[in-house]
Amino acid sequence: MVRGMAAIGVPADPAWRAAFAEVPRHLFVPYYYADGGGGRLLWSGDTDPEARGRWLRGAYADTALATRMRDGRLVSSSSQPSLMAGMLDELDVRDGDRVLEIGAGTGYNAALLAHRLGDGLVTTVDLDPEITESARAHLAASGHRPTVVTGDGARGCRERAPFDRIIATCALSSVPHAWVDQCASGARILTPLATGLLSLRVADGVHGRVAQGRFLHTAAYFVALRGAVAAGGDPEDGIGGVPRHALRNDLFQFLLVLSAGALEPEQAYALWRREHRPGRERYGVTVMPDAQWAWLDDPGGPHTWPLPCA
Repeated sequence: MVRGMAAIGVPADPAWRAAFAEVPRHLFVPYYYADGGGGRLLWSGDTDPEARGRWLRGAYADTALATRMRDGRLVSSSSQPSLMAGMLDELDVRDGDRVLEIGAGTGYNAALLAHRLGDGLVTTVDLDPEITESARAHLAASGHRPTVVTGDGARGCRERAPFDRIIATCALSSVPHAWVDQCASGARILTPLATGLLSLRVADGVHGRVAQGRFLHTAAYFVALRGAVAAGGDPEDGIGGVPRHALRNDLFQFLLVLSAGALEPEQAYALWRREHRPGRERYGVTVMPDAQWAWLDDPGGPHTWPLPCA
């Protein structure tokens, strides 16, 4: 798995490469659903050697694994390792950094962070007590014991603040200001938003902490955050006046989700065409204590639209 990721250039940091090589992923996915949740349950205790072999091979494939379904809906997964590696590279941690992870999942990402930084500097939060309980068990099995908190990730974890880095592994519709407020000045926040990855830098503002940054060029699709801030914006809603080929375009879908509730689909389409079908990296977000907005090219306009305050 690590050799395959290295062939495409991730992780670039040798410390992260060592973490992926030394933290056994199979301990964090003792069971998962084949075919993204639509197939049979594969698990480590299967008495059929062929099925057990399929489980183990899948655990080290560079693919996301559906680990928890509820009423036919995916509620937790283990992310694609190469995407995780790229995000950890982008997080740009330094020795001694305190990291908050939003979305404990299986505990695998927290284990990688703990391997790199040490257990005491890593906190992971999830709303679902079943998820945090299993994450603790998986982490203990791997020899890591970062702090695992059951709570609303949108509220951060004030008792463990301040943080130098925050990384989210669930999709949101806006950036909770609680995260910004719990960061040290100069901290970095990396979070999925719409269908992209947003990298923010935190600074001291006149009236409180602010954060601003751009999206990476990478597409990213995550399970939505449950709690105070949920992911929103269905790209299939309200498609009047937009040709079908645009609706199938990944970059236009990104703009539709990012601008949902602020721009009508035909307005988003007109902007997208006028600005020559911009890539994700041309968009950014500014987070103030009492407002936040997305923008194209320039946080001061002319192309800006509000995001829900969180």
